[in-house]
Amino acid sequence: MNPPPARRPLTLRDVSEASGVSEMTVSRVLRNRGDVSAATREKVLTAAKSLGYVPNKIAGGLASQRVNLVAVVIPSLSNLVFPDVLGGISAELDDTGLQPVVGVSNYSPAREETVLYDMLSWRPSGVILAGLEHSAASRAMLQNAGIPIVEIMDTDGQGIDTLVGISHIRAGREMADRIVASGYRRIGFVGTHMPEDHRARKRLAGFEEALSGHGLQLEAREYYQGGSSLLKGRELTERILARAPDLDFLYYSNDMIGAGGLLYCLDRGFDIPGQIGLAGFNGVDMLDGLPVQLATTDARRVEIGRRAARIVAGKDVPPPDRVVALTPTFSPGDTIRQAG
Repeated sequence: MNPPPARRPLTLRDVSEASGVSEMTVSRVLRNRGDVSAATREKVLTAAKSLGYVPNKIAGGLASQRVNLVAVVIPSLSNLVFPDVLGGISAELDDTGLQPVVGVSNYSPAREETVLYDMLSWRPSGVILAGLEHSAASRAMLQNAGIPIVEIMDTDGQGIDTLVGISHIRAGREMADRIVASGYRRIGFVGTHMPEDHRARKRLAGFEEALSGHGLQLEAREYYQGGSSLLKGRELTERILARAPDLDFLYYSNDMIGAGGLLYCLDRGFDIPGQIGLAGFNGVDMLDGLPVQLATTDARRVEIGRRAARIVAGKDVPPPDRVVALTPTFSPGDTIRQAG
């Protein structure tokens, strides 16, 4: 990944030239003031969006400065993963004078676009945001922000500036290899519908690719929508095993539903990991309270937050390829047989 080209901040003149109207008219449109025709307003807004121009909300003498804020955009606060990421970010920024300000996208590209537009208008000192997949308008805004941009959680794709995360494709492949090496052959998957959960989609792609390399394929799948919960994990596990009772392993897209599945199997008296094996993803602390430890992959979320914050704060210099790739760590727990 090559270093991003140096960019100057966009100005009203850039929008004026792109839209073919005066800077004064551009200013009126962007401040929602003045008598401007609907056609002209649409022309200006379209040009500004395509360029990635974001108005500056800092007034007067502060207009050329940055504020001591770091914009952090995550998809969810209910997902147990992201509070840990925020903890890592906050810990590293604590002695820098920079303060994290958090926006939530709810896994929606349109919502992320709105959050970024509002945050960038206050001219933060940097941006940390989850994922690599963004709308064209979001990408344009980030590319022209003129500040450090760190995309976190994922390294499987092309970044805007610097990436800090793990390869989810690799995590999926390695889990499949371990399951097969432990002697399981009739494998099912339980997870979220993935139109916007790109990291879960990549893990499943890597998982299925590795299974194929072993001459296997998923025997059954069960998907759900909305947030994860123990109840959903129980319900989905009951459903998939009712349809495919001969499954000998279940791979869950995250630990929350995996823990629900584990509790269901324990209640039903399954021999774990002899009769059926189970594994999740994330390595959340919640697993420590279970009567049986679920096999999982630690996504290095606290370290990801720390490393991203260090780059934004100038404590660390990004590597030449602009990718900080951490290694996902497998934890066997008690729900997978030892490889023979």
